[in-house]
Amino acid sequence: MKNFVDELRWRGMLHDIMPNTEDKLNEGMCAGYIGFDPTADSLHVGHLTQIMTLIHFQRAGHKPVALVGGATGMVGDPSGKSAERNLLTTEILNHNLAQLETQLGRFLDFGTGANAAQMVNNADWFKNMNFLDFIRDVGKHITVNYMMAKDSVKKRLEGETGMSFTEFSYQLVQGYDFYYLWKHHNCVIQMGGSDQWGNIVTGTELIRRKDAGTAYAITTQLIKKTDGTKFGKTESGAIWLDAEKTSPYKFYQFWLNSSDEDVKKWIRIFTLKTQEEIEKLEQEHDAAPHLRILQKALAEDITVRTHSKEALETAIKTSEFLFGNGALEFLQTLDSKSVLEIFEGVPQFTISKTELANGIDIATLLAEKTTVFPSKGEVKKTIQGGGLSVNKTKVTDVTATYSTTDLINDQFIIVQKGKKNYFLLIAG
Repeated sequence: MKNFVDELRWRGMLHDIMPNTEDKLNEGMCAGYIGFDPTADSLHVGHLTQIMTLIHFQRAGHKPVALVGGATGMVGDPSGKSAERNLLTTEILNHNLAQLETQLGRFLDFGTGANAAQMVNNADWFKNMNFLDFIRDVGKHITVNYMMAKDSVKKRLEGETGMSFTEFSYQLVQGYDFYYLWKHHNCVIQMGGSDQWGNIVTGTELIRRKDAGTAYAITTQLIKKTDGTKFGKTESGAIWLDAEKTSPYKFYQFWLNSSDEDVKKWIRIFTLKTQEEIEKLEQEHDAAPHLRILQKALAEDITVRTHSKEALETAIKTSEFLFGNGALEFLQTLDSKSVLEIFEGVPQFTISKTELANGIDIATLLAEKTTVFPSKGEVKKTIQGGGLSVNKTKVTDVTATYSTTDLINDQFIIVQKGKKNYFLLIAG
């Protein structure tokens, strides 16, 4: 057995811990759970802290339980929310649950050992419980005064939107989850982000009042970026764990673009590297910050565990192609969808394949058939200054022509103005 709380502590993850929790964990194997709301059909990097918590919990010799909220997903957790979210249909909810189970299976060991991970769905114990049973058997144990004192409730009640009874009841529903898992799965600890402390403590209180039982709680730090922007969000939206929603290349780039201040925290939280390994990497990084050693180590570690080693290799080759001296042959190994993902956000132009078959001179192609340049004169001026490349080859002839034989994958022409300004021509 490893000391799980010590592990969270040195990694800078620990936020709150209920008295005697560490002693309980050091007595021997315990089962503990974290809940995941199925509000989308993929988890995103904002969920990774909790996934890592379960990974460390299992590596310390304990039994991790991942609860997917088939029932609570129909209600909506008000913690940290300023408005009530839309409720999901059963069909969408079931689809989301199946996807989340697959994703969590990549991170946790669901084998046959004593501390094998377990997946549970709270719809299994709520589906046959009616409202009157719930308020009689559960609601009577927790006072309204107790529920009103919670920060998540107070903030919403003081705000403009108020809070529906549906959302108000959420902490009681989550509290019953803990009670049920404690009673039927010997689950003695609930973990979560620091914004979940109130909901988790309601569960321990319900266990105490209903069955005179003892349960424990641990919360982790909410991840924030040094620059004040929200962790896990970019201009194009959330960074998902599903490769169909966020390509492995974009996922890799998200971590690679971490600031020096952030990466020193994140490499502790999101990798399984030891303290000694991290401190050695930090020394190497501080000696040559421009090499971005910590960023690369973090990006490589988390991309392999979230996707695969092959996905990481493709992401690195993509980065080399766009920002270094990567070869054109790399693009020819990809399908059209993957090429378009690489150039997502890059200006794109459609050109006629029929016209291209007869050949189009470079100035006409870039200033008339497309608007890469405002005029033919600008095209020629850039060529003469050595600042234009087509398909990773510098253009030196202002009269050069291009045809369908120059298409990559029979569809694309890559135009590069300067070092980093790309344009994608798509023949159709």
